[in-house]
Amino acid sequence: MCGIIGFTGGSPALPFVLSGLRRMEYRGYDSAGVALCGGSPAKIEIRRAVGNVSALEAEVAAAPTDPAATCGIGHTRWATHGAPSVKNAHPHLSPDGRIAIVHNGIIDNYAELRDRLAAQGHVFASETDSEVIAHLVAESEAPTLAERVMWALSFVRGTYGIAVVSADDPGMIVVARKGSPIAVGTGGGASMVASDPAALAGRAESVAYLDDGDVAVLTPGAFEVRSLANTPVSRPCSPLDIDPASVEKGGYEHFMLKEIFEQPEALRNCLRGRLLPDDGTAKLSGLRLGPRDIASLSNIVVTACGTSYYAGLHGVYAFEEFAGIPARIEQAAEFRYRNPIVTPDTALVSLSQSGETADTLAAVREAKRKGALVLSVCNAVGSTIAREAGRGVYLHAGPEIGVASTKAFVCQVAALSMMALLFGRTRRLSGTEGRAFVKALASAPDLVAAVLARNDEIARIAEKHAAVRDAFYIGRGYQHPAALEGALKLKEISYVHAEGYHAAELKHGPIALLDENVPVVALVPQGPDRDKMLGNVQECRARKAPVIAIATEGDADVRSFTEDVIEVPPCPDFVAAIPVVVAEQLFAYHVARLRGEPIDRPRNLAKSVTVE
Repeated sequence: MCGIIGFTGGSPALPFVLSGLRRMEYRGYDSAGVALCGGSPAKIEIRRAVGNVSALEAEVAAAPTDPAATCGIGHTRWATHGAPSVKNAHPHLSPDGRIAIVHNGIIDNYAELRDRLAAQGHVFASETDSEVIAHLVAESEAPTLAERVMWALSFVRGTYGIAVVSADDPGMIVVARKGSPIAVGTGGGASMVASDPAALAGRAESVAYLDDGDVAVLTPGAFEVRSLANTPVSRPCSPLDIDPASVEKGGYEHFMLKEIFEQPEALRNCLRGRLLPDDGTAKLSGLRLGPRDIASLSNIVVTACGTSYYAGLHGVYAFEEFAGIPARIEQAAEFRYRNPIVTPDTALVSLSQSGETADTLAAVREAKRKGALVLSVCNAVGSTIAREAGRGVYLHAGPEIGVASTKAFVCQVAALSMMALLFGRTRRLSGTEGRAFVKALASAPDLVAAVLARNDEIARIAEKHAAVRDAFYIGRGYQHPAALEGALKLKEISYVHAEGYHAAELKHGPIALLDENVPVVALVPQGPDRDKMLGNVQECRARKAPVIAIATEGDADVRSFTEDVIEVPPCPDFVAAIPVVVAEQLFAYHVARLRGEPIDRPRNLAKSVTVE
């Protein structure tokens, strides 16, 4: 969950490295550091600071580095081993100060390695697992830096994405990957590396994505990839199609708000060219499934974590309702350990915004071992899950920088809905039903735009409830996953304790916690569950709980029991979760803003969870 950046070329490395770190603060931000290599005689200079990148910039300003250094690596940390501190911040040095490394991941056998090295006289400066890599590289007597790194990694068990520089090889960066993403690129006579290709936007002209077991050697304007056994490996390069403006705030106070307001366009990009109104179906070429393939499926397993899990739950409802295929949702972290039953006629659908979520990747690999058909739904082109699955749907939502996912969720719901439509038209949906489905789903961008137009109203409602300590979200049917997602948004950015429940579960225990200080966000758009939801709302009112309703425009019944109503446009229930969740996002955003919380970088959280 950390950020790696590196640069070697004919211009100063520090500005590029600091800029890349700023773009990746969402991946880890309890400390940051840089290592610059160059000068005459060649040396390594490191600067580290606790806090975000601005603290590192202040440290560099107070103790300037050699401005002529044209090779450097940087890192933003999210603590695992060792508390946030300068000594635990990356980069880490070898004992002689001639080698510097940055590392993402977890070294499972670091204690064993550390004890062995300490017995040989090594003295460690940090509490981290990562530092052992620098010491191991220094121990190697191999003739090249790449071979020294390969030798060191032969002793390592665990996951890693690393970048290594040496004062004895100025201008060279060696990077390696196992279970933690690494992209390498070239442009303008320079070579670059990043754990997120968005950090290279505007500088790299093309990028290649490393696979597990790859070691890449970067020199100015070129790189080569080899295996850990030191044999040449070919990795395809592709243009880096990321607009640099998309990873900037663009005048918004927070990335999260910007990304909330980007959702109509994100949905249009997700749906564009994929809905076929005349045929009443969807075209998802990336699935590479023909009608016979779809007809042969006996069940669908959706696996994901966090926000993606809630989108997947919505998809499970859609697969069963529209495609008539038995479906279930599996927590990705449990999938490979629980030994679930999958068969060759099982489709495993993996969801991950980043395409790098460690638990979801492990589930993909386990399902492939069991012979299931594996499909991915990812936002990041070239990500590990997308490449290993080999089939799937890209969201095309654009970069998502805020830690709290917004546009990825609504696009995941849209993508899964299109899959349900395609599968349904192959199996049970009539053309008339399919055309109605297409029309409803195609309206999603406009539905979201209508909710965004109510931003000021939602902010006023948030102001009334910004001081609460607890909240409940309730919904039924497709609004059940929406309730779970709404509660998650509130808790992760405002630190309000919030829980989402199926509305029927409220009376099975949680209702005991309701009183005048515990608001309930009730999701009551028009649909088959509306009347039962109204009954649940009355139960909440009887316990004096304030009710914030998200309801269909003009619903007088809802207005009769609460003045705090957020209206969404009328639409079929399987689409309604999209505008409802957008309303929840705005409510959570404004509560967090009014409480003065760090919205884009909530404590203890990072965007891409690349460790189990």
